[in-house]
Amino acid sequence: MISIPKGTKDVLPQESYKWQYVEGVARKIAKDFNLKEIRTPVFEHTELFLRGVGDTTDIVNKEMYTFKDKGDRSITLKPEGTAGVARSYIENGLSNSPMPVKMFYIIPAFRYERPQAGRLREFHQFGIEVYGSPSPDADAEVISAAALFLDRLGIKKVKLNINSIGCKTCRAQYNAALKEYLFPHLNEMCATCRERFDKNPLRILDCKEEGCKKVTAGAPRMLDYLCDDCASHFKKVQQYLTAGGIEYSIDPNIVRGLDYYTKTVFEFVSEDIGAQGTVCGGGRYDGLIEELGGNATPAVGFAVGLERLLLLMENTGAYFPADEGPDVFFAGMDEASRAKAFSFACTVRANGGSAECDHMGRSLKAQFKYADKIGAKYVIVLGESEMASGVCSAKRMADGAITELKFEDIPAFFAK
Repeated sequence: MISIPKGTKDVLPQESYKWQYVEGVARKIAKDFNLKEIRTPVFEHTELFLRGVGDTTDIVNKEMYTFKDKGDRSITLKPEGTAGVARSYIENGLSNSPMPVKMFYIIPAFRYERPQAGRLREFHQFGIEVYGSPSPDADAEVISAAALFLDRLGIKKVKLNINSIGCKTCRAQYNAALKEYLFPHLNEMCATCRERFDKNPLRILDCKEEGCKKVTAGAPRMLDYLCDDCASHFKKVQQYLTAGGIEYSIDPNIVRGLDYYTKTVFEFVSEDIGAQGTVCGGGRYDGLIEELGGNATPAVGFAVGLERLLLLMENTGAYFPADEGPDVFFAGMDEASRAKAFSFACTVRANGGSAECDHMGRSLKAQFKYADKIGAKYVIVLGESEMASGVCSAKRMADGAITELKFEDIPAFFAK
């Protein structure tokens, strides 16, 4: 037997309705916030992620699925959604659209890392991207979309943490102060962070190694080095969140794991999914479009991992609607009535209803049991008397109530 690759997971028929529910709520959020769907390829040129995500990140250094295609081009399965959207924004001239350009995606993504609860090598994300607005109210709107999404899914015990990591101007001053603090502790840090020291010292603050975390616990805070513009922006973000009734805490240790972030960064965290407690994360990335060859364009967004989200919902007993069965099951008793059952099932489906009939040659009793197992709302038995009279009884399975129907009225009764 050929087994599933490590770090991947089948979504079985009895579980897929949960995914459809969560994705449906995501699409409703997108509609309510006037976000239009964008679909980008599942793989891109590797250079996109080297330039966009950043060559000092764990994703680029350790986790990407990269290979050469038959044309000897370096191709990478996308490890996240934003870089591909940014590439598409530039390549397709979306900068000529009315601003802001508001988009969302639901995608598979791929990272080679140790599988654990809620974190797989193939995973799925719902993300939001807003291009063109430098205003702090755009930050607050993106955060409010994430908050409303989690709330509509019945996820209550999550905490919103926010921070600002400044812009290129104030971050240069901060990086100098951070390097001065870290230099005496280089030998206490992991090899990756020693390499990051010269390339991108801010990335060290995101390290999960205990030794590095101990060192960075006393590091200078970016918030103390913000320039006037970044400080004002962060203050206004907080004012908009308060105006929107969104509770938050300031966490000066948030830097996020991708190099493209600037100014606002945020995370929704939970203690109900183990050590990897971040449910949703995002922020502003005003330099990304320019880094990828486009005109300077402010941008802000978030991404939420659907596997983690489903795990959190299951761990906290969040509501999932029942997996609905067909509107009607047609039970045939002989060859002629089975053919009629099939005919009626086709007609009901053509009129917008859902229908099922037996394909296993079951007895009438077994057909009733099967109809009950698949959650059919009604069962209609077709036998000799029904075939002769053209009238049948629709039994409602929930309470046994009977509705007499002429054959010609069946499609309309189950039409939607």
